[in-house]
Amino acid sequence: MREAIEASGLNDDEALLDQPADVEIVDESIVFTGRVWNIRHETFRYNAEILGRDFVAHTGAVAVLVLDDSDRILAIRQYRHAVRLCEWEIPAGLLDVEGEDPLAAAKRELAEEVDLEADDWSVLSDYSTTPGGSNEIVRIYVARGLRKIEHAYVRTGEEADIEMRWVNLDDAYEAALNRQITNSVILIAVLSAYASRSRGWSTLIPGDSPWPMRRWRDATSQ
Repeated sequence: MREAIEASGLNDDEALLDQPADVEIVDESIVFTGRVWNIRHETFRYNAEILGRDFVAHTGAVAVLVLDDSDRILAIRQYRHAVRLCEWEIPAGLLDVEGEDPLAAAKRELAEEVDLEADDWSVLSDYSTTPGGSNEIVRIYVARGLRKIEHAYVRTGEEADIEMRWVNLDDAYEAALNRQITNSVILIAVLSAYASRSRGWSTLIPGDSPWPMRRWRDATSQ
């Protein structure tokens, strides 16, 4: 196998690392304006070709894996109309407030969705949801040192009947492996947290750490 890899010119010892690409945008336009997101068409130069692509121009989002002292996570079940499912998820929300810091947005979502505050915030994962058709990126935080807040937020629409459940991380991990949960955010959060715990949570970084992926996306979307 190693000989085949070397013959192909590939290096199996190189670490996997996404790299930003600076391409020339030839033309761009909004082809559909939606209630929450728009569809953007961009024409760009890549490998000496002029290509055109449509994609969802997304605000980006943050999510919170709430973890208590017993290694339980707080899961919420919410109706999602596009897939006609009442999905188990974790608290999350859009970065749709102009200039709002992602960590501040995560704290806001935690309070609004599950009436909690947290003293300890760490970054668990950054990822692109559907890079073939959307520029959405998500930062997932771990929140610990929890306390209830006195003011309960009034929830409407699909959030009006949110169900909340504390689930042991081990049980959530099994639910992910057994395809019982399908939401990408909770899947990535649970699998990443399970792996991080096996390393003594050494993969976590401070909650206010820079978010290079978002900085690059915003700089190239102007």
